[in-house]
Amino acid sequence: MSRLIVVSNRVQPPGDGGEGAVGGLAMALAAALREHSGVWFGWSGQTIDEYSGQISIQKVGGVTVATVDLEEQDRQEYYNGYANRTLWPLFHYRVDLSAYERSFSEGYARVNARFADALTPLIGPDDLIWIHDYHLIPLAQELRRRGVRNRIGFFLHIPWPARRLLLTLPDHAALVEALFAYDLLGFQTEDSASAFRDYVTGEAGGSVDEDGVAHAFGRTAKFGAFPIGLDVEGFEAAAGGDVARAELERMRASQNGRAMIVGVDRLDYSKGLEDRFLAYEQVLVDHEELREQVFLLQIATPSREEVDAYQEIRARLDAVTGRINGAFATVDWVPIRYVNRGYRRDELAGVYRAARIGLVTPLRDGMNLVAKEYVAAQDPEDPGVLVLSQFAGASEQMGEALIVNPFNREEVAEAIVRGLAMDKAERIDRWRALMDGLRRSDVSAWRDAFVAALAGD
Repeated sequence: MSRLIVVSNRVQPPGDGGEGAVGGLAMALAAALREHSGVWFGWSGQTIDEYSGQISIQKVGGVTVATVDLEEQDRQEYYNGYANRTLWPLFHYRVDLSAYERSFSEGYARVNARFADALTPLIGPDDLIWIHDYHLIPLAQELRRRGVRNRIGFFLHIPWPARRLLLTLPDHAALVEALFAYDLLGFQTEDSASAFRDYVTGEAGGSVDEDGVAHAFGRTAKFGAFPIGLDVEGFEAAAGGDVARAELERMRASQNGRAMIVGVDRLDYSKGLEDRFLAYEQVLVDHEELREQVFLLQIATPSREEVDAYQEIRARLDAVTGRINGAFATVDWVPIRYVNRGYRRDELAGVYRAARIGLVTPLRDGMNLVAKEYVAAQDPEDPGVLVLSQFAGASEQMGEALIVNPFNREEVAEAIVRGLAMDKAERIDRWRALMDGLRRSDVSAWRDAFVAALAGD
């Protein structure tokens, strides 16, 4: 049986610290690697003075993990630079925030070449190789240059941008050409797959067969939408565990009879947090009767704090939160509880269950598993309501949520009010339909579908 080699920028297998701190994606990939006696390869997260190419191999949670260290220059140019200051904003439709510097693209190419050098000796003749995300787009091309002929798949966890946006990227053709070194390309949504098709046919002078095989740059690559799912069974178990129950009781006590709206996001401009706060403010302006009866808990975990755009969005959110709380708060009620720290997934399960509204309103998102986690955490007898951005990939699968345009604050405000007023029967009907979808398309189904397609089964 073929081994599976998973490659990602960072490696996060389940360890001895408990599964509550590890996401469902890591759990699913780790399960596949154990099943296939595979290897998870990536950057250790550590930097060294001079790159050596030395590989560290160890067993973590029953998974063989192989990592390499990078130089500080690599981290700045490849990770903070090209990956997160060039590609991330562009792929999330923020061309205004994209930074194009030659050193960034040089660092990106250098690290992908270093990954290929380190990975090639680990690859057996029958191994399947599954490469993840925008950090490593050129990796298959580098592996091919080193004689690797195995089947290689690529999955993009973030959106693929519209053709007109991608054209703003210097050397965009070279980036897309690198994708044609893969045998299979996976996107989160049909929208992203369609945008890729449009580039191939409209810009690269290529063609696409009815069965989803793209022809361009003298090569072919099969592509399609493989929407990632949630580990529903694992998350339901977490929601019923002691940690989640304790967190639920804690939240119930702190609510003091008020309805809670919850948002859980990484602190990122793509998540639309400022727009979300303004929409919630609109609720308070338009519905005086809801003041002191509801509050918004926004958990925003800091990330990429070395990147200027992230420092700016944090400052803006601090200011907006302070202004809204200053305008509406009373001596025993604060409209927005704004928390800048991370929580374990089992803790979040309890928080989700306590919330009447799950507010998931990114301006652009590949999928957004928070939407699915919120639904899976609900009490079947008295579930909350999911308000979901039409620009989150999850909206293609979760039509029973209240779907909104996150740029339209009045529309989001109206959805919040509607969710707060929704009767139990409708909430249960919507929740049941959403849960049926989550169970049919869980993370294991996503993983197995992609690996089977890559293997040619």
